[in-house]
Amino acid sequence: MIKNDSLKKLIPIMFAFFAMGAVDFVGIATNYVKADFALSDTMANLFTSMTFFWFLIFSVPTGLLMNKIGRRKTVLLSLVITMLALVLPMFDYSMIIIMISFSLLGIGNTIMQVSLNPLVSNIVSKDKMSSALTFGQFIKATASFAAPILAGWGAIHFGKWQILFPFFLAETILAFILLSREKIAETEVGKTSGFKECAMLLGNGTIFLCFMAVMCHVGLDVGTNVTTPKLLMQKLGWTLEQAGYATSIYFFFRTIGSFSGAYILAKYSNHKYFLGSVILMTAALIGIFMFNSKELLYICIACVGYGNANIFPVVFSQAMKTMPHHGNEVSGLMIMGIFGGTVFPLLMGIASDFANNQHGAVAVMLLCALYLLAMSRKVKD
Repeated sequence: MIKNDSLKKLIPIMFAFFAMGAVDFVGIATNYVKADFALSDTMANLFTSMTFFWFLIFSVPTGLLMNKIGRRKTVLLSLVITMLALVLPMFDYSMIIIMISFSLLGIGNTIMQVSLNPLVSNIVSKDKMSSALTFGQFIKATASFAAPILAGWGAIHFGKWQILFPFFLAETILAFILLSREKIAETEVGKTSGFKECAMLLGNGTIFLCFMAVMCHVGLDVGTNVTTPKLLMQKLGWTLEQAGYATSIYFFFRTIGSFSGAYILAKYSNHKYFLGSVILMTAALIGIFMFNSKELLYICIACVGYGNANIFPVVFSQAMKTMPHHGNEVSGLMIMGIFGGTVFPLLMGIASDFANNQHGAVAVMLLCALYLLAMSRKVKD
């Protein structure tokens, strides 16, 4: 059981985890931006790519920053950047401002992801670490799940999907106030590696395959978030407000997958679980190609969410076991792999414009799943 003092300190941390989930509303927001400014898929997906580009640039420097100012102050900085990202579109809704806003959201989220998880280790004991982080991811997933519903509600009732911005801004301000008032004792950390040390690890075949797997995992995650509403609009003739709920279905089943995965992994091997998850995703993506029924498409989207839920922890664990004496470098490299959220949405946009429908984007997602299927041979117990 977590002690009362630790529980008190965890409350602002969980508010920060909710703020971290703000980055996932970029997917549904991109669809509204595309409609508002009459953009092509390639141009619209550039907004998503700009959000995740910063994981490549800021992941390693954030580790260096944490050594200088501490984890709590680094999280507070990330919340300030997130607040700025959320407040800008409330004053000027233009393509340039949205591009700047999404970029700042990506920078803030990169810093938050790198610093918030380690901060939890300064509050709870090692045996409670997994449960605390799992609950944090659940809180984050709640924000991801709620965003498309809130955007659709705002668009229908007020003609303003941008209600997302003040909602997440208020929550982020609250997280900042609560965390700034909390004193957290932090342990000393060792030397943090730079870009060169991390990049050199790509010379190891397994590490390289794991890095690419993280990129494909995030590509599938962001791709589903961005593509499924447009796909339902194409196949079912729905409005964006109706189709936007598909993103919530994805995040809902990804959340279920995260919880059930912890139990399943305790009973079955990493290899079997990983292989089963990827086969489920691959079959579901083929189904998205083939089916035109609302019910079957919903089932396929749910299966992609469930299958993709625990790909990252299995790959991360595999990479850490491959080079256990380079834990800091491996960790930094895997976080940098979230850069896949930049690469694959761009490729999906280009493929959709070339095919003149969303099947082009689904084809790119299927390639990601097929890579993970091939990668499954490298997953050991």
